[in-house]
Amino acid sequence: MRVSALASDDTDDRLRAILRDVLGLNADTVASFDADTALFGAIPELDSMAVAGLLTEIEDRFGIVIDDDDIDGEVLETYGNLLAFTAARLG
Repeated sequence: MRVSALASDDTDDRLRAILRDVLGLNADTVASFDADTALFGAIPELDSMAVAGLLTEIEDRFGIVIDDDDIDGEVLETYGNLLAFTAARLG
């Protein structure tokens, strides 16, 4: 699935920057993510402790509120799911 179909290029770029900054991932690694790239459970840096920091940073940088009830395992399963979730919150 093409990532650009899920959200604007700006949202995609900003979310990739958050993943780089919060998780300390290499820019080339994050740039290679597509919609099907597995995240939670596949990227060692994205463990249960890092999830809270990631979600907080998404809230701060996008100016949105993410309720605990909004998050489930599916949201963090792939990059495409996380991007679609973020784009939906932006409305």
